[in-house]
Amino acid sequence: MVDQNAAGLVAKRRAQSTKRSFASMRTISALVLREMSTRYGRTPGGYIWSLLEPIAAILFLSLGFSLVIRTPPLGTSFLLFYTTGFLPFNMYNNISNTTARAINYSKALLKFPAVTWLDAIFARLLLNSLTNVLIMVLLIGSVYFIVDARSTVDVPLALLAVALSIFVGFAVGTVNCVLLGLFPLWELAWSIITRPLFIASGVLFLYRDLPEGAQQILWFNPIMQITGMMRAAFYSTYDASYASVSYILGVSLALLTLGLILMGRYHQDILNR
Repeated sequence: MVDQNAAGLVAKRRAQSTKRSFASMRTISALVLREMSTRYGRTPGGYIWSLLEPIAAILFLSLGFSLVIRTPPLGTSFLLFYTTGFLPFNMYNNISNTTARAINYSKALLKFPAVTWLDAIFARLLLNSLTNVLIMVLLIGSVYFIVDARSTVDVPLALLAVALSIFVGFAVGTVNCVLLGLFPLWELAWSIITRPLFIASGVLFLYRDLPEGAQQILWFNPIMQITGMMRAAFYSTYDASYASVSYILGVSLALLTLGLILMGRYHQDILNR
């Protein structure tokens, strides 16, 4: 009799867990569609324009930098060199910023019991990750067409760099989501602190070309290592052995764990502000 009751209780819990998972997936899908309609539905071309705009911006930036820096530190095309450095940085930056504003963006909907703070965060992570991956594919394809590149791409290494960029951005964004909710001035402070990150992430230079002292400091920047991995995927002669996947994962997991714990503790305080 006891065994039957225990089995029934386990089956009930499994059914509740399955039901909640299905409900969360529906909620996340609804939040994704809502953001697409509110963010992209107000502009001509909608979502297509949101893809073309950053692609055009990156191409024009590459053209401008190429006029100043004639010979890239790697390869013969500055357009390809700049693109392979900028894309992982841009992916991290975009995902971390949008994830950090997830609670504020969906605060009105979080008053409903069916919508949780995890749903809001995962919805923004999913939409912006897919958008940035699509931008990356279109941009790299355009660059290869423009420069007529014939080099072989290490696809698994490139995908690893993309996944790590998303993971680091998600982890940093989750921590900042709590800090922005509790301390509104943190957004300004964070923008000032991270302003040199574009330079410190190796978008315009190579890690191997830095002085030893600068290498020892910038090695601790996970984005610098991810940038090196992305370049190694497109340049077979480039050695990115300094990049440590275990270090990147360790830092990201630590930040993500901290962010989730703090969000679980303070999300009601943030919503009531």
